[in-house]
Amino acid sequence: MDAKIYNPKQRILHALESQDTTVTFDDPLENEMVLNMGPQHPATHGVLRLLVRLDGETIVAAVPELGYLHRGYEKLAENMTYHEFIPHTDRLDYLSPLANNVAYVLAVEKLAGIEAPARAQYIRVICAELARLASHLVWLGTMAMDVGAVTVLLWGFREREKIQDIWDVLTGVRFTTSFTRIGGLAQDITPETISMIEHFLEEFPENLAEAEKLLIRNRIFIDRCEGIGYLSKEDSISIGLTGPMLRACGVEHDLRRDEPYLVYDKLDFDIPVYSDGDVLARFYVRMQEMKESTKILRQAIEQLPAGSVNAANPKRVLPQKERTYGKMEELIHDFMLVNFGINPPIGEVYHAIEGSKGELGFYIVSHGEGYPWRLKIRSPSFVNLQALPPMLKGGMISDVVAVIGSVDPVMGEADK
Repeated sequence: MDAKIYNPKQRILHALESQDTTVTFDDPLENEMVLNMGPQHPATHGVLRLLVRLDGETIVAAVPELGYLHRGYEKLAENMTYHEFIPHTDRLDYLSPLANNVAYVLAVEKLAGIEAPARAQYIRVICAELARLASHLVWLGTMAMDVGAVTVLLWGFREREKIQDIWDVLTGVRFTTSFTRIGGLAQDITPETISMIEHFLEEFPENLAEAEKLLIRNRIFIDRCEGIGYLSKEDSISIGLTGPMLRACGVEHDLRRDEPYLVYDKLDFDIPVYSDGDVLARFYVRMQEMKESTKILRQAIEQLPAGSVNAANPKRVLPQKERTYGKMEELIHDFMLVNFGINPPIGEVYHAIEGSKGELGFYIVSHGEGYPWRLKIRSPSFVNLQALPPMLKGGMISDVVAVIGSVDPVMGEADK
């Protein structure tokens, strides 16, 4: 048979005409279909293109096209100073911008040998955990909506709005915050912000429990999640999964405990782990993580020390804006840092944090100049999406949205 004939119907007609008995009407290619799911599909949680090969409604194979939304952030970083890149980190995982800020500046501080004051470190923990809650609340609402529970979407966004109100007072904006600075923070936390966080923590556990009960007592939700998108412990490790995806497969790994940064080693919290490796296990892991984040926030507020929020290193740490308007020395430092950068020593570093979706890391190579020679972002969404093919294979087409929702990708960081 002519190898150039790819269309199943043409192959069958050719077989009939040539009396070729090797091709029959039961040829698997005749019964299969390739479906292009996304990038416009609402359940792909962003610009994700997924090619799905189907046999009826059963998924034979699936291939995610990563890089569809490529924005070149890593190359942009090589053409601007270390300070200038901070606002761009907000646009990576845009559901937890404050955590992205923290991860990036920790990497730069490690490169430059700078340590932020204790008060700044506690505030950064507060920022990171509020970001985790905000991200998980969006996941909770959208994942529930993917399988048909619209009410939880409204409840999740209601709680997230409260967190964004806190961000508004803390940073001055609700979404893309650019709050952290190399060596500290843009400004100190105010008593009003602390009061808002405490009020939120009083109400949040009950509201979260209400949403959880609505789902775990729903037979449809359980059936759509239990046993779906299974991934073994061994496969999750070999793929390189981190975060809730890894812990839902029975691997107890969390950078906050295993490689402590900031002041996490001074805080008491548990690492939720489930061994089922399915959509439902990922649901339970993230729900428990939100409860643990509330514990961390309470402890961070109680232990918050007094003092400055910026390191005393005028050659590398931006001065407070109000000082640049009244002191010549501060104005000179501000001018030099903004125009020429911090000029860290020659070398390379990697630093990662436990983001809401997994290990968010920044690898920086410095040639001693004001901007990085090379910057590589280890984004958890990019790695986690590589688990889609084995999780989807053998499932139903209706399971795709539930599995993607359990991965919780943000394509802004996957296709950075």
